[in-house]
Amino acid sequence: MSRFVVTTFGCQMNKHDSTRLEEVLCGSGSELGVEHQDADVIVLNTCSVREKAEQKLRSEVGRLAKLKRCRPELLLVVAGCMAQRQGEQILKAMPAVDLVVGPDNIAELPQLIAELRLGGPPQVRTVFDLEQPRFLTAPTVTSGRATAYVTVMKGCNERCSFCIVPSTRGPERYRPSEDIVAEIAQLVVGGVREVTLLGQTVNSYRDPLAALCMAPEARADDPDESEFAALLRHICAQVPDLLRLRYTSPHPRHLTPSLIAAHRDLSIIPRHLHLPVQTGSDRMLKRMIRRHSRAEYIERVSSLQQQVDGLTVSTDIIVGFCGETEQDFEQTLSLMDEVGFVGVFGFKYSPRPDTPAIQLSDDVAGKDKDARLQRVFERSERCMGAHLDSLVGSKQQVLIEGPSKTHPENLSGRSGRFEIVHVADAEGLDLIGELVEVEIVQAYKHSLLGRLGASERGRARSSKRRRSLPLVGKGAG
Repeated sequence: MSRFVVTTFGCQMNKHDSTRLEEVLCGSGSELGVEHQDADVIVLNTCSVREKAEQKLRSEVGRLAKLKRCRPELLLVVAGCMAQRQGEQILKAMPAVDLVVGPDNIAELPQLIAELRLGGPPQVRTVFDLEQPRFLTAPTVTSGRATAYVTVMKGCNERCSFCIVPSTRGPERYRPSEDIVAEIAQLVVGGVREVTLLGQTVNSYRDPLAALCMAPEARADDPDESEFAALLRHICAQVPDLLRLRYTSPHPRHLTPSLIAAHRDLSIIPRHLHLPVQTGSDRMLKRMIRRHSRAEYIERVSSLQQQVDGLTVSTDIIVGFCGETEQDFEQTLSLMDEVGFVGVFGFKYSPRPDTPAIQLSDDVAGKDKDARLQRVFERSERCMGAHLDSLVGSKQQVLIEGPSKTHPENLSGRSGRFEIVHVADAEGLDLIGELVEVEIVQAYKHSLLGRLGASERGRARSSKRRRSLPLVGKGAG
């Protein structure tokens, strides 16, 4: 049996693609391995959003080329966004690579590998599925996972000047709502309790089959309106056993009154939103072609927080974009204070090919980018720390996802607002996929420690006993 290994670089969408990629190869009879030395096929699923990810790929291919010299039969595959953008250039620059596959061609991977095994030459397959979009679905068996990702759209119609996604993922293509509901329902039957909807600009979703009813508060004359709120309501109505429904990553301009109302009305949408802003300066927002202003961002977040009590917000921030002055950067820091982000993914701007910003001057010194990014992280850590400290002594509903990575004797999961919670004194309890109440007893730098109450421990033990009882009935001893 052929054995393969997948290494992933980049964003959550890439990680989701890697999961689907693994399922496609396993479905064709291959086995997922662990070590490169034992693999027959190594797939590097790449990112192109930042230059650092591409540098990592080049370094990894160089390392694997040495392994391939010892094992010429080893096949090396480059997939993902960098594969889509560079195509033939990868084969020319990296002779060790046998196959280059774009995100829309994952389903073809077994056939392409088979052709290589029969002596075929190195290939590039990077064709967008514009006419008939394909969305790979999860398998029936979910292996005891409590959480899962479901793709609702791919591609992006925004034209943010710094972003390479439109050229590596193509224009927006949407998945029929009934297909989305069917996959979620299947996942829930398999034990999944929380689903995260994925899309490059997920809240711009529109049903290609026009099967959704208009959501309340939706305005047909609003150019920022979409059918995403209607999709959320449809999922909740059709899959009542789903416990939590998240989504990522939305665009601020599609945080419309209809979507805010969905957050207010649907209890399974957690009280947390990751909403990328990128900068707090209106001048920079215009240069980035973000199509929203600072005031609009604040107004929409404030409206959401007014209607959803206790809702927290995290964001993405880019420092050192073309022409960013110290005054521009100070406006980003003041926005962080005003909104009170409980988490920030911060990045230094780096010019990317095939983006509008490549025409601008990357005129912010590297040392200034480093210093600004450090200040963003320091402010973010203070805000997150204060937020986590405020939760000590409270009781939180936590969806248990599995053992803690750092302390396997503890369980770990997420609260309703997405805080990581480690649950102590839970060794031996069968709680994966369960929503339990814990008392928060300690705040760490990025997570919380909680303890189960006596009633929750008793419920867990009782549930475990019930599952272990022998079947009694016709034919039973």
